[in-house]
Amino acid sequence: MLCARREGPGAQVSPVSLLPTAPNSALPLMPAACRRRPPPPTARPEARGPARGSEGAETRWAVCAGHAWLTCLRKRGPADTCAAFGPLSRALRTAGEDTRTGAAGERIPGDRAMWASWWFWPLVAVCTADQFRNTAERIMQGTPVIDGHNDLPWQLLKLFNNQLQDPRANLTSLAHTHTNIPKLRAGFVGAQFWSAYTPCDTQNKDAVKRTLEQIDVIHRMCQLYPETFLCVTDSTGIRRAFREGKVASLVGVEGGHSIDSSLGVLRALYHLGMRYLTLTHSCNTPWADNWLVDTGEDEARSQGLSLFGQSVVKEMNRLGIIIDLAHASMATMKAVLQLSKAPVVFSHSSAYSVCQHRRNVPDDVLQLVKETGSLVMVNFYSDYVSCRAEANLSQVADHLDHIKKVAGAGAVGLGGDYDGVSRLPSGLEDVSKYPDLAAELLRRQWTEAEVKGVLADNLLRVFEAVEQARSHTQAPGEEPIPLGQLEASCRTSYGYSGAPSLHLQPGALLASLALLVLCLCRL
Repeated sequence: MLCARREGPGAQVSPVSLLPTAPNSALPLMPAACRRRPPPPTARPEARGPARGSEGAETRWAVCAGHAWLTCLRKRGPADTCAAFGPLSRALRTAGEDTRTGAAGERIPGDRAMWASWWFWPLVAVCTADQFRNTAERIMQGTPVIDGHNDLPWQLLKLFNNQLQDPRANLTSLAHTHTNIPKLRAGFVGAQFWSAYTPCDTQNKDAVKRTLEQIDVIHRMCQLYPETFLCVTDSTGIRRAFREGKVASLVGVEGGHSIDSSLGVLRALYHLGMRYLTLTHSCNTPWADNWLVDTGEDEARSQGLSLFGQSVVKEMNRLGIIIDLAHASMATMKAVLQLSKAPVVFSHSSAYSVCQHRRNVPDDVLQLVKETGSLVMVNFYSDYVSCRAEANLSQVADHLDHIKKVAGAGAVGLGGDYDGVSRLPSGLEDVSKYPDLAAELLRRQWTEAEVKGVLADNLLRVFEAVEQARSHTQAPGEEPIPLGQLEASCRTSYGYSGAPSLHLQPGALLASLALLVLCLCRL
């Protein structure tokens, strides 16, 4: 209940008189809603002290009024709250000098002093919190967020079958998703790797087709909303989008099954704008093992990377594609970190020591991240944050703290996994909440330079290093994956045998015959 100023006989000095009620007050005007008058308080018998005296009533009244005033002022915004802090602190210092004499002659705090002790320190906390948030927003105006992973394109497929001109798919008013244009603006998101994702059940079926459709959706987002999105393919494009106040939009393909074990498809996706490839999703490819191997739910197939998997890594280095190790097994992580000539990223993973989930990155791998100048972009999925269905913003910050401690502040980034997960921490419910996380890091005494690194600079450094390591003049990789290593399906074998009866190796011949039999059985 909001409390108003108490008037009437018997009140010698009302502590509430310190509250601003006039326009010419040194403090902001007390909002009208804060001045509504409730029924007067009633005195209750006390075991000690004045049972029905005006001083006890005044104290209770002052506590209520002070709390109500602070609440209303807080709702008016950080600027008003903090602007009031200086004058209020001077008024409260005067109140702190208020004392009275007790029954035994001792000096005890008066009502104004009690009022000060009730709500002065909460005001300090509110004002300090607002200062962190204000600082975060100031930083983010010059260094907006680069988020490593957002599954909005997948939501557009599920909800609208990629029909972006459906009025319900309007990104300025899109409801029931973690991401839309107003939320991106409120969250100071300046660059986004949009996930071109297709599930594991498309492997050996229509994975390439589905991936192309999702890349097309990302390009059409830029075409339909040119005032908001700018499709880019390099670090220079990101910086240009920052200057223009747009969201740099990049393609990240989530799952190595999307290239169908083909270096030619890898190159084609690069030409369509793919700038990172997640080597595995939650399934093995014929050439790399996924994280479920470490849980025992999948069997290791490549012991990390096969020989063809190594060729994929080398070709990605040659082209300038960022290697993404989210979803990879520990053996795959270590093999890639030792083989790659450029830094890699974990586009949406967190710290295993904080939450012991196999999708997270263990400390020995974090050491390799540090040695290679690589990057872990922290995931917000509650199960990876707290190992429970519930989590909060502070626990997300714990992951950032741990990665910083083990691998250094330059190894930390953000990959919220928005619109790809079902549970998010309280305080990070959608993409608009990034300033609150930046404020929490400042509260934890991260420097402004370190916060800028987390927001964008660390990813830009990695991207630029990948670009510097590329070598388009080098001959592209051409060695195909052995036919026998591909999953059984009705795929053709063109190119593996110019003259099957003369040149096909016995093992490949048997594999081709087996595939033919399987296809005939399905007819």
